[in-house]
Amino acid sequence: MSETYRALTRKYRPNSFEDIVSQDHVSNTLLNAIKQNRLSHAYMFCGPRGVGKTTMARVLARVINQIDANVDGESLNQTLNIIEMDAASNNKVEDVHHLRESVRIPPQNGRYKVFIVDEVHMLSKAAFNALLKTLEEPPEHAIFIFATTEPHKVLPTILSRVQRFDFKRIAVDEIVSRLRKIAQDEHIQIDEESLHVIAKKADGALRDALGLMDQAIAFCGDQITHNELLQALNVVGTERLFEFMQCVKVKDADAGLQLINTLLQEGYDIQEFLIGLTEHLRNLYIAHHSPQLYLVEASEDTKARYKEAAKDFSRDDLMRMMHMISEAQIKLKDANQPRIQFEITLLKLIHMEKSENLAKLLAELEEVKKNFRNQGLAPRQAEEGKELQSDIVPEVQSGEGTELQSDRVPEVQSGEVTELQSDKVPEKLSTETEQIQNSETIIVSEKKNQPPHSDSTTSKPTPPKPDPIIAEFDMGAPALVTEVTHQAQKIHLSSNGNNIVTAEVATEHVQEFNRNPDKKITFEEVRAAWPTFLETLSTRVPKILELQVQRVKPTELNGMELTLECDNPLSQRMLKEQEMELTPILKEQIGCRLRFNPVVVQVNQSKQKASNPYERFKEIQEKDPILRELVERFGAELEY
Repeated sequence: MSETYRALTRKYRPNSFEDIVSQDHVSNTLLNAIKQNRLSHAYMFCGPRGVGKTTMARVLARVINQIDANVDGESLNQTLNIIEMDAASNNKVEDVHHLRESVRIPPQNGRYKVFIVDEVHMLSKAAFNALLKTLEEPPEHAIFIFATTEPHKVLPTILSRVQRFDFKRIAVDEIVSRLRKIAQDEHIQIDEESLHVIAKKADGALRDALGLMDQAIAFCGDQITHNELLQALNVVGTERLFEFMQCVKVKDADAGLQLINTLLQEGYDIQEFLIGLTEHLRNLYIAHHSPQLYLVEASEDTKARYKEAAKDFSRDDLMRMMHMISEAQIKLKDANQPRIQFEITLLKLIHMEKSENLAKLLAELEEVKKNFRNQGLAPRQAEEGKELQSDIVPEVQSGEGTELQSDRVPEVQSGEVTELQSDKVPEKLSTETEQIQNSETIIVSEKKNQPPHSDSTTSKPTPPKPDPIIAEFDMGAPALVTEVTHQAQKIHLSSNGNNIVTAEVATEHVQEFNRNPDKKITFEEVRAAWPTFLETLSTRVPKILELQVQRVKPTELNGMELTLECDNPLSQRMLKEQEMELTPILKEQIGCRLRFNPVVVQVNQSKQKASNPYERFKEIQEKDPILRELVERFGAELEY
C-alpha cells in the first residue's frame, strides 16, 4: 500500500452540508438556524451507524466558525475551537470535570467553541449528572453536539436540555448513486448489479458501503465483476436464489439438496442464505403488484425477473414460505445440527402443497359434508313422518268375525276405483280414515249420484247412506313400513270381482281409540313414572338428548300439557325439537300421550355458593350429568 493511500471512508467524508447524503431535514434546519442566528447551545444527533452523525457535527462546527475548506475534517480536532471527545473511553466523572474546565476558556480565533461528544450514551450516570448544570447554563461561546446510536440510554434530564435530530437510514438508490460517482472518480469499472449488492449489504449505512467498495477494489482490482464480488463479500447472489425457487416450483428435492451442498462447500453461511432467501421471497411477494415494484431494491433487469417469477406462486404461498424461513432462523441458533435443520426447512418449502390445491380440497370436503347431511336428512324426515302418522291413526284391534284375507294390501291398477262401504264404518273412524288418506297423499273425491246399499246383516231399517268415499290411487308395496301401512293390513278386505274392496273394522279398535284420549292421568302418576322414563331413554335416544332430558324435571300437569323446568335454553330448545320422539316413550309408561311445555327457570346463584371450591365442584357434578360423566371417564380434578 502506498504511504499516501487513504480509505474511501476517510477520503470522501463530506466537508459541507451539500455533500451529506439523505439527511436534508437536518441540513436545512441547521442552515436556517445559522442564517437567522438562532443556534441552540446543545444538539443531540441520533440514528444508526454510518449515516453521518459525526460528519454533520463537524460540518456544523466548520460552518459556524468559518474554517477554510482546505482544512480536512479530521484536522478540525487539532484546532483550539473544536474539541472532540469519545464518551466510550472517557465516561468517568473526572473526564466530565476536565470538559467543564475547558468550557470556561473562550475561543481563540472564532466565535464559538464547539464540543463534540461521540457515543454520549456511554457516559456513566454520575458523569451525566456532573454535566447537567453546565449543559443547562453554558457560556455564550459554548455549543455542545452529542452523537449517539442509542438515545434511549441517555438520561431524560439530558434529553430535555438539547435539540434532538433523528438521522434516517440511507436508501439503496442513494447509496448506489454515491458509489457510482466515487467509482467514476477512482476510475473503477463496476456494473449496476454489483453496486446494488454492495448497497444492500451496507444496510442503509454509507460508511459500510464505502468500506465494502474498498474491499471489492482490493479483491478485484479496477474491474469489478458480479461473480467475483459475490465471492469477495460472501453474499448469496440472486441467481442462486432464483435457481432454488425453481426447485421449489417443480418440486425437485434432489436438485435442492445438491444446491444446498454446493453453497455450504463454497463457504456460505446458513444464516446469510436464509436472510437472502427471506428478502427474495419478500420481493416476489411485492412483484405480484406492479405499482409497488418500486419497493424492490434491485436493478431494472432483476425487477423484471422478479415480476416474471412471481407468476409461479400465489401470495398466500409466498407468505407461508416467509413464515417458515423466519421460524427456521430462530431454531438454527439453538440447533445441534444446523445443516440438517437447514435442509429440513428447505425440503419443507419444496414439498409444501400449494394453497390453491388446499382450497380445492377444502371445497370438495365441504361438498361431501353437504351431500352427507342431505342424505342423512331423508331417513330422519321419513322417521318423523312415521311418528306423525302414528299420532293420527288410532290403534285398531281385530274384532270377532274379522278375517285377514292377505298379508299386504292388494295392488290396484291405476285408474281403477275402490269403494269403501261407509255403512260398516263408524262415524268416528270415517273421519280418521280421511286423515289417513290425507297423510298418505291419496286423492280423495266424492262419487256423485251413487245409489245407496242395503244392509243385509241387520233387521233395522237402513238409514239414508251418504255418498260413498272414492279413493283413486295406484298403491304398490309400501316403501316404508309405517303405522299407516300396518293398520291398512289389519283391515278386512274382500273382493267382489269388480275390483271393489270393502273395509270392516272391529268396534274394539274404535273403543280403544276413544278411550285413550279421555284417559285421566294425575301429576303424581307422571312424577312416579318419570325415573323409569329416564332409564328407558338410554337405549332409545342419542346420548346428548338423554343428558339434556336428565337436567329437567316435571313441575305441573295442566290437562294434557306437562310443564318441564329447564335450567338452560339449550335443554328447552332440544325438548321442543325432539318432542315427537320423546312423548311416545313417555306414553309407554303412563298410558297416554302428553304435550311438553318446557320453560327456563333462572337458578339463584346465591344458593349455589359452597363453603370452598371443592364442595362447589362436587355440587356442580351432582347437578350436571355431562360434567359428572367427564369426571368419571377422564378422572378430572379441581385445581385451585
